Amino acid sequence: MGTREDITRATTAGREAGRNGEPPTACPYPRTSLLRTAWIRGYAEARPVAARPEMPR
Repeated sequence: MGTREDITRATTAGREAGRNGEPPTACPYPRTSLLRTAWIRGYAEARPVAARPEMPR
Protein backbone atom coordinates (compact mmCIF):
# COMPACT_ATOMS: atom_id res chain seq x y z
CA MET A 1 0.00 0.00 0.00
CA GLY A 2 1.30 3.45 -0.88
CA THR A 3 1.58 6.42 1.42
CA ARG A 4 -1.18 8.35 -0.36
CA GLU A 5 -3.56 5.43 0.07
CA ASP A 6 -2.71 5.19 3.76
CA ILE A 7 -3.28 8.91 4.29
CA THR A 8 -6.60 8.79 2.43
CA ARG A 9 -7.75 5.81 4.49
CA ALA A 10 -6.72 7.48 7.75
CA THR A 11 -8.56 10.70 6.81
CA THR A 12 -11.67 8.74 5.86
CA ALA A 13 -11.53 6.74 9.10
CA GLY A 14 -11.21 9.96 11.11
CA ARG A 15 -14.19 11.48 9.30
CA GLU A 16 -16.25 8.39 10.04
CA ALA A 17 -15.24 8.47 13.71
CA GLY A 18 -16.26 12.13 13.93
CA ARG A 19 -19.63 11.41 12.36
CA ASN A 20 -20.20 8.50 14.74
CA GLY A 21 -19.49 10.71 17.74
CA GLU A 22 -16.42 8.83 18.88
CA PRO A 23 -13.97 10.71 21.10
CA PRO A 24 -10.76 12.01 19.50
CA THR A 25 -8.82 9.60 21.71
CA ALA A 26 -10.15 6.78 19.51
CA CYS A 27 -7.38 7.51 16.99
CA PRO A 28 -5.48 4.24 16.40
CA TYR A 29 -2.21 5.85 15.30
CA PRO A 30 0.78 6.79 17.49
CA ARG A 31 1.62 10.44 18.19
CA THR A 32 4.61 10.47 15.85
CA SER A 33 2.71 9.13 12.83
CA LEU A 34 1.68 11.26 9.87
CA LEU A 35 -1.38 9.05 9.70
CA ARG A 36 -2.47 10.40 13.08
CA THR A 37 -2.40 13.91 11.63
CA ALA A 38 -4.53 12.75 8.69
CA TRP A 39 -6.96 10.96 11.01
CA ILE A 40 -7.37 14.05 13.21
CA ARG A 41 -7.87 16.26 10.14
CA GLY A 42 -10.69 13.98 8.97
CA TYR A 43 -12.15 13.88 12.47
CA ALA A 44 -12.14 17.68 12.72
CA GLU A 45 -13.90 18.01 9.35
CA ALA A 46 -16.78 15.80 10.47
CA ARG A 47 -17.29 16.66 14.12
CA PRO A 48 -20.28 18.80 14.92
CA VAL A 49 -19.50 22.39 15.77
CA ALA A 50 -20.98 23.66 19.01
CA ALA A 51 -23.30 26.60 18.63
CA ARG A 52 -21.70 29.84 19.71
CA PRO A 53 -23.67 31.68 22.35
CA GLU A 54 -24.76 35.13 21.30
CA MET A 55 -23.01 38.02 22.94
CA PRO A 56 -25.22 40.49 24.82
CA ARG A 57 -25.41 43.86 23.14
